[in-house]
Amino acid sequence: MTFTVRFDMRNPGFAGRPAVDRYAAALEMAEWADRVGVERIILSEHHGAADGYLPSPLTLLGAMAARTERIRLSVTALIAPFHDPLRLAEDVVVLDNISRGRVELVLAAGYVPAEFAMFGVPMGERVARVTEAVTTLKAAFTGEEFEYRGRRVRVTPAPCLPGGPPVLLGGSSPGAARRAARIADGFSPTSPGVWEDYRAEVLRLGRTDPGALPTPSRGLVILADDPEQAWPEHAPYLLHEMNSYGEWMTQAAGVTSPYTLVDDVAALRAQGRYRILTPDQLVAEIEAAPQVPVAMHPLCGGTPPELGWASLRLLEEKVLPRLS
Repeated sequence: MTFTVRFDMRNPGFAGRPAVDRYAAALEMAEWADRVGVERIILSEHHGAADGYLPSPLTLLGAMAARTERIRLSVTALIAPFHDPLRLAEDVVVLDNISRGRVELVLAAGYVPAEFAMFGVPMGERVARVTEAVTTLKAAFTGEEFEYRGRRVRVTPAPCLPGGPPVLLGGSSPGAARRAARIADGFSPTSPGVWEDYRAEVLRLGRTDPGALPTPSRGLVILADDPEQAWPEHAPYLLHEMNSYGEWMTQAAGVTSPYTLVDDVAALRAQGRYRILTPDQLVAEIEAAPQVPVAMHPLCGGTPPELGWASLRLLEEKVLPRLS
């Protein structure tokens, strides 16, 4: 059974909390996740968002790495076109050493036009910039000299483990899938329909069959003793996340996503992305399908830390002991 905890640090004004308190809560929750046996912390990246969406996931992962011991630390996804590839490689190998080899990266091309305008990056350069970022990271992680933009360079220190952190590609197009097969360590699709494009390219290249699409999650799970009472408490924050992503999706071309614009809580519940369950309901689901991961997002959309903690405590006290 796999559990993950995700943070993107959205902090909309209506939440009424200073960002410093939300970051403190995220670090405490990372320590908790490490202690109780959660497998992975996942951070995401966006820029210039009015709600303070996390712009610097590697910095936050460094703080989390210093306060944890065994949990995997993932950026899903790091928007490659906004990063200098060589500088990114240096930041990642330092983080890799701080964490003793627990870092994983999923690189993506980005899709929000305002972010590209903010960095002065033409959207037409996305593919080339992603490709350069991946090939630079893989070369840098060897610890040896390599050619970069016509000159010989070397990134130090060497990674904690030979080969360095895994570098995967995200995406929702057949082209992204085939590119991941050619240059990355794996593929994290936002659209399940393109997995077979990835698999076919891997096989064409004569490498090991990656098999069928990895099992998707159950959606975002929130735990409550009384889900009907909990829905009104969580709904403003879940609506904010759904519609914030949904608005970005209206600006994106060729991007497939589970996020859409919704009008109200009833539509949100019907969409199925967010699920509020009792501990008994989650245990029953896990027993029926233990291969399906459980994803939690305790500060989702500006959720107050105390609400997030209530859900996490139920996992610790009423779910995990019944699975051991």
